[in-house]
Amino acid sequence: MFAPPKRIETDVFARLPDRYRRGQTATAWGTAQRPGHVFDSFLEGPSFDRAGNLYVVDIPFGRVFRISPEGTFELVTEYDGEPNGLKIHSDGRIFIADYRHGIMQLEPETGTVTTLIDRRYAERFKGVNDLVLAANGDLYFTDQGQTGLHDPSGRVYRLTAAGRLERLLDNVPSPNGIALSLDEKVLYVAVTRGNCVWRVPLQPDGGTSKVGLFIQLSGGWGGPDGLALDADGGLVVAHAGLGSAWHFSPLGEPLHRIVSCEGLATTNIAFGGPGNRQLFITESESGCVLRAQLPVAGHPMLSHRGAERD
Repeated sequence: MFAPPKRIETDVFARLPDRYRRGQTATAWGTAQRPGHVFDSFLEGPSFDRAGNLYVVDIPFGRVFRISPEGTFELVTEYDGEPNGLKIHSDGRIFIADYRHGIMQLEPETGTVTTLIDRRYAERFKGVNDLVLAANGDLYFTDQGQTGLHDPSGRVYRLTAAGRLERLLDNVPSPNGIALSLDEKVLYVAVTRGNCVWRVPLQPDGGTSKVGLFIQLSGGWGGPDGLALDADGGLVVAHAGLGSAWHFSPLGEPLHRIVSCEGLATTNIAFGGPGNRQLFITESESGCVLRAQLPVAGHPMLSHRGAERD
Protein backbone atom coordinates (compact mmCIF):
# COMPACT_ATOMS: atom_id res chain seq x y z
CA MET A 1 0.00 0.00 0.00
CA PHE A 2 1.11 3.56 -0.70
CA ALA A 3 0.62 6.76 1.22
CA PRO A 4 -2.40 8.78 0.05
CA PRO A 5 -1.47 11.10 -2.83
CA LYS A 6 -1.36 14.82 -2.12
CA ARG A 7 -4.41 16.74 -3.29
CA ILE A 8 -3.98 19.55 -5.83
CA GLU A 9 -6.85 21.91 -6.61
CA THR A 10 -7.80 23.28 -10.02
CA ASP A 11 -9.35 26.45 -11.32
CA VAL A 12 -11.12 27.22 -14.60
CA PHE A 13 -8.66 28.48 -17.21
CA ALA A 14 -11.21 28.84 -20.01
CA ARG A 15 -14.87 28.09 -20.62
CA LEU A 16 -16.38 27.51 -24.05
CA PRO A 17 -18.44 30.64 -24.84
CA ASP A 18 -22.19 30.30 -25.23
CA ARG A 19 -22.00 31.32 -28.88
CA TYR A 20 -20.13 28.07 -29.62
CA ARG A 21 -22.43 25.79 -27.65
CA ARG A 22 -24.91 23.74 -29.65
CA GLY A 23 -27.66 23.31 -27.09
CA GLN A 24 -28.56 19.86 -25.86
CA THR A 25 -28.13 18.20 -29.24
CA ALA A 26 -28.29 14.44 -29.77
CA THR A 27 -25.53 13.09 -32.03
CA ALA A 28 -24.59 9.61 -33.21
CA TRP A 29 -21.28 9.85 -31.33
CA GLY A 30 -22.89 10.99 -28.09
CA THR A 31 -25.56 8.30 -28.20
CA ALA A 32 -22.93 5.59 -28.64
CA GLN A 33 -20.57 6.93 -25.97
CA ARG A 34 -23.01 7.91 -23.22
CA PRO A 35 -26.50 6.50 -23.91
CA GLY A 36 -29.20 8.81 -22.63
CA HIS A 37 -26.89 11.84 -22.52
CA VAL A 38 -26.86 14.85 -24.83
CA PHE A 39 -24.06 17.38 -25.08
CA ASP A 40 -23.70 20.98 -26.22
CA SER A 41 -19.97 20.25 -26.76
CA PHE A 42 -17.38 17.68 -25.72
CA LEU A 43 -13.88 19.13 -25.50
CA GLU A 44 -10.87 16.82 -25.78
CA GLY A 45 -7.36 16.54 -27.23
CA PRO A 46 -5.52 19.50 -25.60
CA SER A 47 -2.16 20.37 -27.18
CA PHE A 48 -0.04 23.54 -27.08
CA ASP A 49 1.71 25.20 -30.01
CA ARG A 50 4.96 27.12 -29.56
CA ALA A 51 3.14 30.43 -29.29
CA GLY A 52 1.38 29.22 -26.15
CA ASN A 53 -1.99 28.66 -27.80
CA LEU A 54 -3.93 25.63 -26.62
CA TYR A 55 -5.72 23.59 -29.28
CA VAL A 56 -8.73 21.50 -28.27
CA VAL A 57 -11.22 19.46 -30.28
CA ASP A 58 -15.00 19.20 -29.95
CA ILE A 59 -15.78 15.58 -30.83
CA PRO A 60 -19.52 15.41 -31.63
CA PHE A 61 -19.58 18.62 -33.67
CA GLY A 62 -16.36 18.20 -35.67
CA ARG A 63 -14.68 21.36 -34.45
CA VAL A 64 -11.17 22.45 -33.50
CA PHE A 65 -10.64 25.49 -31.29
CA ARG A 66 -7.55 27.52 -30.50
CA ILE A 67 -7.44 29.08 -27.03
CA SER A 68 -5.13 32.05 -26.48
CA PRO A 69 -2.87 32.30 -23.39
CA GLU A 70 -5.53 34.66 -22.01
CA GLY A 71 -8.26 32.02 -22.39
CA THR A 72 -10.03 33.36 -25.51
CA PHE A 73 -11.60 30.76 -27.82
CA GLU A 74 -11.23 30.96 -31.61
CA LEU A 75 -12.80 28.47 -34.04
CA VAL A 76 -10.08 27.05 -36.28
CA THR A 77 -12.21 24.67 -38.32
CA GLU A 78 -15.50 22.81 -38.45
CA TYR A 79 -15.81 19.74 -40.67
CA ASP A 80 -17.79 16.51 -41.09
CA GLY A 81 -15.86 14.44 -38.58
CA GLU A 82 -15.42 13.44 -34.95
CA PRO A 83 -11.98 14.70 -33.86
CA ASN A 84 -10.87 13.02 -30.63
CA GLY A 85 -7.10 13.49 -30.15
CA LEU A 86 -4.73 16.17 -31.44
CA LYS A 87 -0.94 16.53 -31.47
CA ILE A 88 1.40 19.08 -33.05
CA HIS A 89 4.67 18.21 -34.82
CA SER A 90 7.86 20.23 -34.31
CA ASP A 91 7.46 21.52 -37.87
CA GLY A 92 3.97 22.86 -37.07
CA ARG A 93 1.90 20.13 -38.71
CA ILE A 94 -1.21 19.24 -36.72
CA PHE A 95 -2.43 15.64 -36.59
CA ILE A 96 -5.92 14.62 -35.49
CA ALA A 97 -7.21 11.23 -34.40
CA ASP A 98 -10.73 11.33 -35.83
CA TYR A 99 -13.11 8.66 -34.53
CA ARG A 100 -15.07 8.59 -37.78
CA HIS A 101 -12.40 9.06 -40.43
CA GLY A 102 -8.98 7.98 -39.12
CA ILE A 103 -5.78 10.00 -38.83
CA MET A 104 -6.21 13.47 -40.30
CA GLN A 105 -3.97 16.47 -40.87
CA LEU A 106 -5.06 20.04 -40.15
CA GLU A 107 -3.70 23.17 -41.79
CA PRO A 108 -4.20 25.73 -39.01
CA GLU A 109 -4.01 28.82 -41.23
CA THR A 110 -6.79 27.73 -43.59
CA GLY A 111 -8.67 25.21 -41.45
CA THR A 112 -8.35 22.59 -44.17
CA VAL A 113 -8.57 19.01 -42.89
CA THR A 114 -7.27 16.15 -45.06
CA THR A 115 -7.03 12.41 -44.57
CA LEU A 116 -3.61 10.98 -43.79
CA ILE A 117 -4.67 7.35 -43.32
CA ASP A 118 -8.12 5.83 -42.81
CA ARG A 119 -7.60 2.06 -43.00
CA ARG A 120 -5.17 -0.84 -42.76
CA TYR A 121 -5.19 -2.60 -46.10
CA ALA A 122 -8.92 -2.62 -47.02
CA GLU A 123 -10.18 -2.60 -43.42
CA ARG A 124 -11.22 0.68 -41.86
CA PHE A 125 -10.26 1.48 -38.29
CA LYS A 126 -12.69 0.73 -35.46
CA GLY A 127 -12.59 4.34 -34.27
CA VAL A 128 -9.24 5.98 -33.55
CA ASN A 129 -8.94 7.84 -30.26
CA ASP A 130 -5.60 9.44 -29.35
CA LEU A 131 -2.05 9.77 -30.62
CA VAL A 132 1.51 10.69 -29.72
CA LEU A 133 4.52 11.67 -31.84
CA ALA A 134 8.03 10.25 -31.36
CA ALA A 135 11.20 12.29 -31.83
CA ASN A 136 11.86 10.61 -35.19
CA GLY A 137 8.40 11.53 -36.47
CA ASP A 138 6.75 8.14 -35.94
CA LEU A 139 3.12 8.47 -34.92
CA TYR A 140 1.56 6.06 -32.43
CA PHE A 141 -2.23 5.93 -32.09
CA THR A 142 -5.00 3.95 -30.44
CA ASP A 143 -7.96 2.42 -32.26
CA GLN A 144 -10.69 2.01 -29.66
CA GLY A 145 -14.06 1.87 -31.34
CA GLN A 146 -16.64 0.26 -29.04
CA THR A 147 -14.23 -2.27 -27.53
CA GLY A 148 -14.18 -3.10 -23.83
CA LEU A 149 -14.06 -6.04 -21.45
CA HIS A 150 -16.79 -7.66 -23.55
CA ASP A 151 -14.67 -7.29 -26.71
CA PRO A 152 -10.92 -6.92 -25.99
CA SER A 153 -9.96 -6.27 -29.60
CA GLY A 154 -8.84 -2.63 -29.51
CA ARG A 155 -5.65 -1.87 -31.37
CA VAL A 156 -2.51 0.19 -31.10
CA TYR A 157 -0.69 1.24 -34.28
CA ARG A 158 2.53 2.92 -35.30
CA LEU A 159 2.62 4.97 -38.48
CA THR A 160 6.29 5.43 -39.24
CA ALA A 161 7.68 8.69 -40.58
CA ALA A 162 8.28 6.79 -43.83
CA GLY A 163 4.54 6.01 -44.09
CA ARG A 164 4.50 2.34 -43.04
CA LEU A 165 1.57 1.31 -40.84
CA GLU A 166 2.38 -1.32 -38.18
CA ARG A 167 -0.09 -2.93 -35.78
CA LEU A 168 1.53 -3.36 -32.37
CA LEU A 169 -1.41 -4.64 -30.29
CA ASP A 170 -4.84 -6.03 -31.16
CA ASN A 171 -6.17 -7.30 -27.82
CA VAL A 172 -6.80 -4.16 -25.76
CA PRO A 173 -10.17 -3.63 -24.01
CA SER A 174 -10.69 0.02 -24.97
CA PRO A 175 -7.27 1.62 -25.72
CA ASN A 176 -7.42 5.38 -25.22
CA GLY A 177 -4.66 7.82 -24.19
CA ILE A 178 -1.10 7.05 -25.25
CA ALA A 179 2.35 8.34 -24.23
CA LEU A 180 6.01 7.49 -24.74
CA SER A 181 8.63 7.16 -21.99
CA LEU A 182 11.50 9.65 -21.87
CA ASP A 183 13.80 7.30 -23.81
CA GLU A 184 10.92 6.29 -26.11
CA LYS A 185 11.54 2.61 -25.41
CA VAL A 186 8.22 2.15 -23.62
CA LEU A 187 4.70 2.99 -24.71
CA TYR A 188 2.03 3.69 -22.08
CA VAL A 189 -1.56 2.95 -23.09
CA ALA A 190 -4.63 3.96 -21.08
CA VAL A 191 -7.07 1.04 -21.08
CA THR A 192 -10.31 2.77 -20.23
CA ARG A 193 -12.73 -0.11 -19.68
CA GLY A 194 -10.06 -2.14 -17.88
CA ASN A 195 -9.47 0.90 -15.60
CA CYS A 196 -5.73 0.55 -15.97
CA VAL A 197 -2.61 1.66 -17.83
CA TRP A 198 -0.53 -0.85 -19.78
CA ARG A 199 3.24 -0.69 -20.13
CA VAL A 200 4.32 -1.73 -23.64
CA PRO A 201 8.08 -2.29 -24.14
CA LEU A 202 9.21 -1.46 -27.67
CA GLN A 203 11.82 -3.91 -28.90
CA PRO A 204 14.83 -3.03 -31.11
CA ASP A 205 13.15 -4.70 -34.10
CA GLY A 206 10.09 -2.49 -33.64
CA GLY A 207 7.86 -5.14 -32.10
CA THR A 208 6.48 -5.51 -28.58
CA SER A 209 7.08 -8.08 -25.87
CA LYS A 210 6.14 -8.69 -22.22
CA VAL A 211 3.36 -6.13 -22.17
CA GLY A 212 2.37 -5.56 -18.56
CA LEU A 213 -0.08 -3.83 -16.26
CA PHE A 214 1.63 -0.65 -15.02
CA ILE A 215 -1.17 0.99 -12.99
CA GLN A 216 -4.52 -0.40 -11.85
CA LEU A 217 -7.21 2.14 -10.98
CA SER A 218 -10.86 1.92 -9.94
CA GLY A 219 -14.03 3.98 -9.87
CA GLY A 220 -15.77 6.36 -12.21
CA TRP A 221 -18.11 5.64 -15.11
CA GLY A 222 -15.16 5.65 -17.52
CA GLY A 223 -11.55 5.09 -16.59
CA PRO A 224 -8.07 6.25 -17.61
CA ASP A 225 -8.25 8.54 -20.62
CA GLY A 226 -5.56 11.03 -21.68
CA LEU A 227 -1.92 10.62 -20.61
CA ALA A 228 1.00 13.01 -20.23
CA LEU A 229 4.60 12.55 -19.12
CA ASP A 230 6.43 14.79 -16.67
CA ALA A 231 10.08 15.84 -17.05
CA ASP A 232 11.23 13.14 -14.62
CA GLY A 233 9.44 10.35 -16.45
CA GLY A 234 6.39 10.28 -14.19
CA LEU A 235 2.97 9.73 -15.69
CA VAL A 236 -0.16 11.87 -15.35
CA VAL A 237 -3.44 10.08 -16.04
CA ALA A 238 -6.78 11.80 -16.68
CA HIS A 239 -9.51 9.68 -15.05
CA ALA A 240 -12.78 10.23 -16.89
CA GLY A 241 -15.78 9.74 -14.67
CA LEU A 242 -13.89 10.38 -11.44
CA GLY A 243 -13.29 14.09 -11.83
CA SER A 244 -9.55 13.75 -11.29
CA ALA A 245 -6.14 13.36 -12.82
CA TRP A 246 -3.54 11.20 -11.09
CA HIS A 247 0.20 11.88 -10.99
CA PHE A 248 2.42 8.81 -10.64
CA SER A 249 6.18 8.46 -10.23
CA PRO A 250 8.20 6.63 -12.94
CA LEU A 251 7.77 3.53 -10.76
CA GLY A 252 4.00 3.88 -10.66
CA GLU A 253 3.78 5.29 -7.11
CA PRO A 254 0.84 7.69 -6.58
CA LEU A 255 2.11 11.21 -5.89
CA HIS A 256 -0.78 13.63 -6.49
CA ARG A 257 -4.50 13.69 -7.17
CA ILE A 258 -5.51 16.74 -9.20
CA VAL A 259 -9.19 17.37 -8.48
CA SER A 260 -11.72 18.93 -10.85
CA CYS A 261 -13.47 22.10 -9.69
CA GLU A 262 -16.18 21.41 -12.28
CA GLY A 263 -17.60 18.07 -13.47
CA LEU A 264 -16.44 14.46 -13.55
CA ALA A 265 -15.51 14.20 -17.25
CA THR A 266 -11.78 14.86 -16.87
CA THR A 267 -10.84 13.42 -20.24
CA ASN A 268 -7.42 14.66 -21.32
CA ILE A 269 -4.41 16.68 -20.22
CA ALA A 270 -1.47 18.76 -21.41
CA PHE A 271 1.39 20.55 -19.70
CA GLY A 272 1.89 24.23 -20.42
CA GLY A 273 2.14 27.67 -18.83
CA PRO A 274 5.20 29.23 -17.17
CA GLY A 275 8.03 26.71 -16.96
CA ASN A 276 5.69 24.05 -18.40
CA ARG A 277 4.57 23.41 -14.79
CA GLN A 278 0.84 23.90 -15.20
CA LEU A 279 -1.45 21.02 -16.06
CA PHE A 280 -4.42 21.80 -18.30
CA ILE A 281 -7.38 19.40 -18.17
CA THR A 282 -10.37 19.18 -20.49
CA GLU A 283 -13.53 18.76 -18.39
CA SER A 284 -15.72 17.75 -21.25
CA GLU A 285 -19.26 17.86 -19.86
CA SER A 286 -19.00 21.48 -18.68
CA GLY A 287 -17.06 22.62 -21.75
CA CYS A 288 -14.20 23.90 -19.60
CA VAL A 289 -10.44 23.69 -19.53
CA LEU A 290 -9.15 23.43 -15.97
CA ARG A 291 -5.69 24.38 -14.72
CA ALA A 292 -3.50 23.23 -11.84
CA GLN A 293 0.00 24.05 -10.66
CA LEU A 294 2.25 21.00 -10.42
CA PRO A 295 5.57 20.74 -8.52
CA VAL A 296 7.30 19.22 -11.56
CA ALA A 297 7.49 20.37 -15.16
CA GLY A 298 5.98 18.45 -18.01
CA HIS A 299 8.08 16.63 -20.58
CA PRO A 300 8.05 18.83 -23.71
CA MET A 301 5.88 17.47 -26.49
CA LEU A 302 7.42 17.18 -29.95
CA SER A 303 5.91 20.55 -30.89
CA HIS A 304 8.23 22.25 -28.37
CA ARG A 305 11.43 20.24 -28.61
CA GLY A 306 14.23 22.29 -30.06
CA ALA A 307 12.30 25.51 -29.46
CA GLU A 308 15.21 26.91 -27.49
CA ARG A 309 17.29 26.82 -30.69
CA ASP A 310 14.69 28.76 -32.73
